[in-house]
Amino acid sequence: MNEPIIYIVDDDPSVRKALMRLLNSAGMHTEAYASASDFLEFGNCDRKGCLILDVKMKDISGPMLHKKLIEQGCEMPIVFLTAHGDVPTSVEAMKKGAVDFLTKPVDASELFEAVQRALAKDRELRTIREEYSGFVENIQSLTPREYEVMTYVITGILNKQIAAEMSISEETVKVHRGRLMQKLKIVSVAQLVRLCEKTGIKSAIIKGDY
Repeated sequence: MNEPIIYIVDDDPSVRKALMRLLNSAGMHTEAYASASDFLEFGNCDRKGCLILDVKMKDISGPMLHKKLIEQGCEMPIVFLTAHGDVPTSVEAMKKGAVDFLTKPVDASELFEAVQRALAKDRELRTIREEYSGFVENIQSLTPREYEVMTYVITGILNKQIAAEMSISEETVKVHRGRLMQKLKIVSVAQLVRLCEKTGIKSAIIKGDY
């Protein structure tokens, strides 16, 4: 099954049951966990989906689980639920990337809207990760000369300056530049620079580690 999963983590069984019934009635797939520890043990951050997370729980709080997931590199979008209206907690959660912070008893339409935003964010994050992963793989296909040209291109200098630095003709630079752009499947220098920055390749090049 490749459908997104809406993970529900709440230590109140009546809340879990109500949320599952509500989301399932809208055709969504759900999995529920009674504690943050259970989710950490059995949940799957690699699956498409999002997390509906209770703030106040007995073993590990919602914000603490959020922190642990971030530390593990899990970017699953989160919708927080609370019965306490804790404003400082909600502000901190939003700063750390939470999609929304809803108060119990949650309004069905607000929940659906928040979940849809979370799923849209998940799709966006996955697209970005795929782009970055593909870019890093494509880097390996460059010849040493094409790679060297790329290290100059991302600094923003002109072809004639690159030619002077490499002691080759400007026409040769243009050929290498065209080939590397094609191999990397990118269409602009701005995109090249962005991908090099986001994947850490640019900083590694500057340090001489890549």
